[in-house]
Amino acid sequence: MSGGGDSMALLDMAIRVAPDRVRAVTVDHGLRAEAAAEAEAVAAFCTERGVPHTVLHWNGDEAEGNLMEAARQARYGLIADWAEGQGIGKVLLGQTKDDQSETFLMQLTRGAGVDGLSAMADAFDVGGVSFIRPMLDVTREDLRDYLTDRNIAWADDPTNDNPKYARVRFRQAMPQLSDLGLTHDALAKTVAAMQSGKDALDHYAAIEAARLVTIVDGDAVIPQHIQPAIPADIERRIWLAILMWIGGGTHTPRQSALDELTAAVADGRGHTVNGCQITIKYGAVRITRELSAISGKRIASTEIWDRRWRLNGPHKAGLKIAPLGEQGLRDCPDWRETRQPRHTLIASPAVWQQERLVSAPLAGFSNDWEAQIVTPFTVGKKVH
Repeated sequence: MSGGGDSMALLDMAIRVAPDRVRAVTVDHGLRAEAAAEAEAVAAFCTERGVPHTVLHWNGDEAEGNLMEAARQARYGLIADWAEGQGIGKVLLGQTKDDQSETFLMQLTRGAGVDGLSAMADAFDVGGVSFIRPMLDVTREDLRDYLTDRNIAWADDPTNDNPKYARVRFRQAMPQLSDLGLTHDALAKTVAAMQSGKDALDHYAAIEAARLVTIVDGDAVIPQHIQPAIPADIERRIWLAILMWIGGGTHTPRQSALDELTAAVADGRGHTVNGCQITIKYGAVRITRELSAISGKRIASTEIWDRRWRLNGPHKAGLKIAPLGEQGLRDCPDWRETRQPRHTLIASPAVWQQERLVSAPLAGFSNDWEAQIVTPFTVGKKVH
């Protein structure tokens, strides 16, 4: 809960519907001096209504690239970890019909196709937590009218009026676009039509993926030469689903990256893209997590590793999950008996106590631990 109009309206509605089941959380990204005071205002609002409230903090100084995008992804990650720790399976988000329109227009200027122009996901998962957007059919103005009627204050983030951000420029242009007929309702109809087309394509891509893709210990295996041939867009959707499931990231790979991948597969060459390593042997393409993409990552053993894995075993303080790596593989004398490729195993999740290997479930060294996929492979899943 940022304290803005959208989130405050959502919070109040949730309290009115299920007062005993609501928990509120605010993420202070450390990017604005006013954020701390806004979090305190949300806390006071929650205290008056008997709702538990938590403030989470993110160090924006460590972000690379697009700061706003990094902050958004950090927010989802922090909230997902908090929710799991609280035993909460669902988190409500306050995006509105306005956000839907702004996203559509931004994607339009980028030359997006059916996928980019379809609807924002009304629900998506981060780890084991479902994020739900229940207000995509409601306008920002409607929510502010609701707050005014109930005499509830909200905070206005000044960055929402800063034209240096593309989203803000589209927001400021909406009155003129509405005069030309591009209202929120008109854009919503186009978004719905695009979503219908995307759903149809994803449906057939999922059918083909069930025929072509085999999941082996977190890797995906697909024939080098698909027979009978399938439409290029269907094949593209399958590849994107694989790459996003294994490599993750906040955006799907560019078409140029997919073209390079397609050429490499056709030539039988190994390749790397989107944090994935692609190898080809005996006519089969195997897509594995790329070790270098996760080599410096360490998290508590109780957390979700790399968005897909949960390691179950005798957790205790100080245990961390990190890639097995070459050094760890040398401590797994039975790894060859797994019949899995070396590059698959060195990128697999392992449990460490400082520099001592405790467990490597996928490499034949379980030590009472097991690795479980918690985010199954699917085609057509909306990226948040």
